[in-house]
Amino acid sequence: MFISSAYAATGTASSDWTSFVPMVVIFVLFYFMLIRPQMKQAKEQRAMIQALKVGDEVVTSSGILGKVTKVGDEVISLEIAATIVINVQKSAIQAQLDKGTIKSI
Repeated sequence: MFISSAYAATGTASSDWTSFVPMVVIFVLFYFMLIRPQMKQAKEQRAMIQALKVGDEVVTSSGILGKVTKVGDEVISLEIAATIVINVQKSAIQAQLDKGTIKSI
């Protein structure tokens, strides 16, 4: 009535390295589709922040548009209106705008 253990043990056993192939493929896909593009974008963001200079027009991550009036090590001063200047951390700068963008809005 029971299956003999000799009969049950005979079967095709996959080798050890073939069981890791799907995990390697998934990791490679994750690297090229998620990790690598995110690292590239972060590198471009750091380069943009390091290249900021007085007179550049930027937008912060909170959506504030302004013109750079002073650049420090960690803080940037933004002129958001004629007489209003605010200090913002460099890491809060989201994007650099083309010259004249603020006036055209």
